Amino acid sequence: MIPGTLPRPAGRPRARRAARIPLALTTVAALLSLDLPEAGALPPPGVTVRADADTTAARVGALFAGGTDGGHFCTASVVRSTGRDLIATAAHCLDHPDSTVFAPGYRDGEAPYGLWRLTGVYTAPGWAVGGDPDADIAFARVVPADGAETGAVEDVVGGFPVAARQPRDVTVTVVGYPSTEDAPLRCTNGTSLFSATQRRIDCPALSGGTSGSPWLVDGALAGVLGGHEGGGTVPEVSYSAVLGGAALELYREAA
Repeated sequence: MIPGTLPRPAGRPRARRAARIPLALTTVAALLSLDLPEAGALPPPGVTVRADADTTAARVGALFAGGTDGGHFCTASVVRSTGRDLIATAAHCLDHPDSTVFAPGYRDGEAPYGLWRLTGVYTAPGWAVGGDPDADIAFARVVPADGAETGAVEDVVGGFPVAARQPRDVTVTVVGYPSTEDAPLRCTNGTSLFSATQRRIDCPALSGGTSGSPWLVDGALAGVLGGHEGGGTVPEVSYSAVLGGAALELYREAA
């Protein structure tokens, strides 16, 4: 889905990509290995329900413009990184990173794990130059918005490993925040390839604000809601750019 509509500061430049940070292969392997969150009862396939307040939901949060008073417009999730400070979302959600804050586990007007501001954004060249829907994934570093030394976000809520190159019909769980809801929704269903570079899922009620929602395969990030049509123009059908080699390289750069 496209992000929810919120007033935005005018004239903000897009954040530049941070410098490449090389990783040893052993470090990359550790970041990609599974560390599964607790498994709760899943709804039937293709049914969207309110997500339980479990470990999975704690790692997913809403993106706000400035603070929680203004309403949320997109979704993001914490992923594993060496700095333990990385989130993943749709690239089209980060047009104004300087004013964006992340609230993991946001529920019923409360941010139980605090607010986190963005300090650096990683987007692929295809998105930065031409807004390529096949590159509609981004990573961002975060720190406590209030400046408190409370540790890294992954230390607080944990983080999802990343699992690229999934089969065409893999079953995923989407967890995200419609802009009209104050708690995340959850839906599990099989997927199909809309094209060689775009994956599709049928799940109702994933409306505006769910852009950037993680697509989880056995507790690992396999995509984010976005890509074709900004993630979809109707709440019943959503898309994600296929998480392939280019996205994996972007993740390695960020992580």
